[in-house]
Amino acid sequence: MQIGFIGLGNVGGKLAGSLVRNGVDIQVHDLDAERVAGFVALGATAGESPEDMMRTCDAVITCLPSPAASDAVMQQMLDEVGPGKIWMEMSTTDEAEVKRLGADVIARGGAAVDCPVSGGCHRAATGNIAIFAGCDRATFDRILPLLTVMGRRVLHTGDLGSASVLKVVTNFLATANLVSCAEALTVCKGAGMDLNTAFEAIRISSGNSFVHETESQVILNGSRDISFTMDLVAKDIGLFQDVADRAGVPIELNPLLISIFADGIERFGPRELSPNIIRRLEEVTGLEIRAPGFPSEMTDDEPEEQGAEVVIHRPAAE
Repeated sequence: MQIGFIGLGNVGGKLAGSLVRNGVDIQVHDLDAERVAGFVALGATAGESPEDMMRTCDAVITCLPSPAASDAVMQQMLDEVGPGKIWMEMSTTDEAEVKRLGADVIARGGAAVDCPVSGGCHRAATGNIAIFAGCDRATFDRILPLLTVMGRRVLHTGDLGSASVLKVVTNFLATANLVSCAEALTVCKGAGMDLNTAFEAIRISSGNSFVHETESQVILNGSRDISFTMDLVAKDIGLFQDVADRAGVPIELNPLLISIFADGIERFGPRELSPNIIRRLEEVTGLEIRAPGFPSEMTDDEPEEQGAEVVIHRPAAE
């Protein structure tokens, strides 16, 4: 199976890297020619254009920064879609938009999958990230061997669009946890606690989380480098709000998070690293939330392993 991969940014570049590293026949395309050249040096082929890649590849993966970017690329590829072709959308995108574009693909005889990832860029780099996949079961079975090269745990979430809903749900939870960790660490500093001790107290307690074990570390280091920016957070929690609004659920916390990150973007700029949302508290309190001994960026210390489908356990029928 020949694969096309469009979008070699922070996440896409690492996912494509797993494919190249594991000997998958892959064409790559990005607006940044240097990124493409780097992959060609590793053994990939440079894709001439999105439409050429859809014409010559069995499956084309898109991993792009916005629904608008995915739409623009799809409009270039759509005339080349036909029976046997697969579009795999690995961007974090809108459920309604992926369904709209997917319907165009399916109408031409192709298959469409939304398959976003979750778990951080450091785990994407090692092929140990989690992947959600929304599509019919037959298509999922066709692409599962490919997904298990890029990810450790692969979950079939249901129909097209279901993976995108769950992705923005998990990103909402991560954002809420980032803000709560920022507030907790700032309160600890203000209360005179040693921040190394505070980090461990949270880590070994009911307050622990994936976000604390990753983003709290780069906060305390001072780098705040988690390879994710405030504008991307704003996009993701905005997409979550859209899901809630369509579902008619009157949520309360997410609008506050939207307001917090809008303020952060106004103060520090849209491309500011997302953990620097803590700077809002540092500036108003005059406190510096730093501690020695923490890494400047996260690395995955688990060895790369072949992934597998996550089996959903359900109660046996009575």
